[in-house]
Amino acid sequence: MGERKTSVVAIINQKGGVGKTTTAVNLATAIAAVGKKVLLLDIDPQGNATTGFGMPKGRKLHSSYGVLLGLVDPLEVMMESYVHQLFMIPSTIDLSAAEVELFSQKDRESKLKKAIAHLDFDYIFIDCPPGFGFININALNASSRIIIPLQCEFYALEGLAQLFSTIQSVRNTINRSLIVSGILLTMFDRRNSLSYVVAEDVRNHFNELVFDTVIPRNVRISEASSHGKPVVLYDVRSSGAVSYIELAREFLAREQNT
Repeated sequence: MGERKTSVVAIINQKGGVGKTTTAVNLATAIAAVGKKVLLLDIDPQGNATTGFGMPKGRKLHSSYGVLLGLVDPLEVMMESYVHQLFMIPSTIDLSAAEVELFSQKDRESKLKKAIAHLDFDYIFIDCPPGFGFININALNASSRIIIPLQCEFYALEGLAQLFSTIQSVRNTINRSLIVSGILLTMFDRRNSLSYVVAEDVRNHFNELVFDTVIPRNVRISEASSHGKPVVLYDVRSSGAVSYIELAREFLAREQNT
């Protein structure tokens, strides 16, 4: 992949509202801030990562839709963000139709992998949509790493078995090098005893696979999104920003050890 070894990281969970986009936006920003060249690829039809950077959603071909369907080179639709060394490929609502269009195509699980294979980045972070479909299968096939955000709520573990089954299936068939970098506990409420119970339960199930860093429930994170900024830029002293900066350190440390 280009002049450097690129690590492609899918941020994925079949459930919505667990902090996938917030994690993608802030982790990509924090990694770029330490001098890495980063691409954030938004493949969620909702396009929240795109608007989370204050960027306009792409037109049909000039977006991740065109990239995923192999209709346009990623370099033609890539946008430079206001963060040094951080680039983005925006989403579009047209991605909603991509699931159906991919179904009849040859090598439908490998379209994204082929599209981004020539890109020269240290890290490519993929913000995935909820659910299981060809878009997410493409993301898993294109990736070397996975981060799974997991909300600290009562049904946190529900559905994870299916996600890990899908990951194992992808490993067994099309991407043997795929590994889970970590499970990230999000929306942790220190005032709620349930958050502590859920966190302990997840750690007991998955042990060292769970990141030490925990993302708190923090109003600054929501405010930042509404202003089109990552929280690590919106309010660097907030608990949300501090946690994502710490996550970036822990993620990079895990990368060096694998």
